Amino acid sequence: MEHVDYIIVGAGYAGVFFAHQLIKEKKTFKIFYDDNISASQVSAGVCNPVILKRFNTFWKSQEQIDYLNVIFKEIEAYTFKNYLINENVVRIFHNESEKVQWTKNSQKEDMKSYLDPDFIELKSVNNAFEAGKVNQSCRVDVTAFFSDMFNYLDENNYLIKEKFDHRLIDITNNSYNNISFKNIIFCEGVATNNNPFFCNIPIQPNKGHCLKITLNEVPDSYIIKKKHFLFNLRNDLYYYGGTYDRFDKTNNINDESVEELKSGLMEIYKNKFEIQDINVAFRATVADRRPILGRHQEHHNFYIFNGLGARGVYNGSYFSKVLFDFIGNNLNLESEIDVKRFY
Repeated sequence: MEHVDYIIVGAGYAGVFFAHQLIKEKKTFKIFYDDNISASQVSAGVCNPVILKRFNTFWKSQEQIDYLNVIFKEIEAYTFKNYLINENVVRIFHNESEKVQWTKNSQKEDMKSYLDPDFIELKSVNNAFEAGKVNQSCRVDVTAFFSDMFNYLDENNYLIKEKFDHRLIDITNNSYNNISFKNIIFCEGVATNNNPFFCNIPIQPNKGHCLKITLNEVPDSYIIKKKHFLFNLRNDLYYYGGTYDRFDKTNNINDESVEELKSGLMEIYKNKFEIQDINVAFRATVADRRPILGRHQEHHNFYIFNGLGARGVYNGSYFSKVLFDFIGNNLNLESEIDVKRFY
């Protein structure tokens, strides 16, 4: 039987960033990935410290921004690539009052480092009221990040490419098939609802659609946002998305959501575009908008890392370190994120 310090179940942002913590700390582990495309893998990967409806920020935003650069430098040490793309988010204003609110908020102490006071006039899209630039924003090359990380995990014998079966866990002996473990971390996103150990946690699936498109005219080199995000993926392929739907639980493409995206794009982009691909996935969200970390109330070496929502890169990277410090260094979890808030 093989012995490891950790088993990780799930390989979205939560699982992969936690795997990085284990690589850095020289821990032994196996990570299970069943080849299903996760919400993380089709996400925009936008790292944006501003809530663009209200022009304010969120809990621990600056701490997460600062750590983002640290963790990607650490990952670069073994993949030899930095996946952060230094493009800023620009928010197209709907009306003059939004510009006034942006200016007002940009003078607040907690917002002045994020909201650029100088407005931008974009050349490639409709922006009658101009746009505001979000400083310290960027995005991740999502495709390259997951591809390279999976290759690294596979080449170093960390990756197990099969569906994890919770029924095969031997709780008494802390083993799964022929692997014994000290700790097991469940990073399963919405699949946590089918996890017998954590199915009582109120994970809410939020269905999102996004498009991969080609455009007749190249837009400005920003992450452009009005209703949705628009930015260049590579060469002539662009990302446009995504939608939010708490009610549709099917895996099918929803025509209404696709029409919502097409309408949103046509509102700002008047040239021709062609849809090359449509992606659908479910984000794992929580009503209190906080990630979920911590140990099982009965099985104390069983842990959960979930609820990253729409800020998967920020939450996944920052809280992977928090969770490792909780397990490996006996540091306390803040009550806002501790899974105990649901017990």
